[in-house]
Amino acid sequence: MNFVNSMAFTAITFVAFTALVAIISWWKTRGDNLETQDGYYLGGRSLTGPVIAGSLLMTNLSAEQLVGNNGQAVRVGMSTMGWEVTSAIALVILAFVLMPKYLKTGLTTVPQFFEQRYDEGTRRLVSIIVLLSYVVIMLPNILYAGAQVFVNIFGIDEIFGISRFAAIAIVCVATAIVGSIYAIFGGLKAIALSDSINGLGLIVGGLLVPVFGFMFLSGQLGGDGSFMDGFDKFLHTDPSYLNAINEVNTPEPWLPWPLLFTGLLVNNMYYWATNQSIIQRTFGAKNLKEAQKGAVFAGFLKIMTPLIIVVPGVICALAYPGTDWGSGDSAYPMLVAQVMPKPILGFFAAVMFGAILSSFNSVLNSSMTLFTLDILPVISKKKRTDAQLITIAKRFGIVLCLASIVIAPFLLYLPAGISTFLNQMWGYYGVPVLVIVVMGILAPRMPSFAPRAAIIVHIVCYGLMMNLLPFHFLYFEVGAFVIDLILMA
Repeated sequence: MNFVNSMAFTAITFVAFTALVAIISWWKTRGDNLETQDGYYLGGRSLTGPVIAGSLLMTNLSAEQLVGNNGQAVRVGMSTMGWEVTSAIALVILAFVLMPKYLKTGLTTVPQFFEQRYDEGTRRLVSIIVLLSYVVIMLPNILYAGAQVFVNIFGIDEIFGISRFAAIAIVCVATAIVGSIYAIFGGLKAIALSDSINGLGLIVGGLLVPVFGFMFLSGQLGGDGSFMDGFDKFLHTDPSYLNAINEVNTPEPWLPWPLLFTGLLVNNMYYWATNQSIIQRTFGAKNLKEAQKGAVFAGFLKIMTPLIIVVPGVICALAYPGTDWGSGDSAYPMLVAQVMPKPILGFFAAVMFGAILSSFNSVLNSSMTLFTLDILPVISKKKRTDAQLITIAKRFGIVLCLASIVIAPFLLYLPAGISTFLNQMWGYYGVPVLVIVVMGILAPRMPSFAPRAAIIVHIVCYGLMMNLLPFHFLYFEVGAFVIDLILMA
């Protein structure tokens, strides 16, 4: 029994489950042709609805969500569930409005739509902006959030007697190496399959955290340690934490109620309907029906995710009243380390690791796709075969991996939480991309210079609003969205 509760058993189960996922993914994709663009970037356009749904969920539901959203919840309560449940609206719009238009033209990247609708210059400009955002913001953020989880759960800095910065850097290196193997050598199908397997594990493991968390909460507040008593204390100890409807002028990370179907809709529409790292899975669908099934099922799952990425944060706040959580990013890892039974901690760590890998290798794969298909032709006009392009993509992926490793540990010094940082940065580049897509569909006579003008004006307007006006940043996103629409119109 002592061995089952030991760190050695945790390490063995972690390695075993991680290896099992890798072996299954390799076995299922061993005969795939990865020498063609469709085979490497889109899984041979053979993905089914359940695989797409699992991959969509896991690309989104990673450590930065588990750590960041629970970090917001420990500070403000259930308000942050708005990020999750309103995502379903964007996914339904993706499935039934945008997906038929995307798949009809056989896209591999979203910027290809811009060339078809506007011109080559718009395609290249958007590709460069999105790629820079992936390299500077998304990839380092994913690595850092994952490192936070493992350093807090396992006390890596204490075990090896090193600084927290060094511990985070070591975990970032390990995660990036494994994630890059999937993305660089396995292609999209291997990523999607591993996502689906880890997705099932994460749902099971993630739901165990609030279950054991309620029992822990009961004990902390003088109860009998039972699940039902903990759930009762969760409901009645401080009901203000369960309030998800906030006043108009509440600051971030609260979500003022007018933003639920305005600013949040704009943010979610960019992320779920125009973000290359997300919808590349739907481009790889066998057909339109499978793509739509995957998007709709993912929307249903997003409605359920507050149980995993919001409730634990509230449990933590109630269990440790009066604690100054700072950015809140340490709350979720601390709760997991406190409540998760040692015999299953290795399994949970493995699915957490899988979630981190999922987001990292998905964004890395999309970055390689954007560079090879949209940016490389500007740098070099040389004609290349698919095999040569894929070789270049793999080399570029290695460079991106190294760059993200260098940047990631320094996110330790962010004054705000990682979710706040990520969502604020999306406002700079995501909103104009969404506007260009919307106007490209609604206004067939839109001139080709309009998107470039909108991007420049948007960045200036959004930046000024962010730095000069004392309101929630989602107000700025919807305000800039309206300005962009009017300008293009």
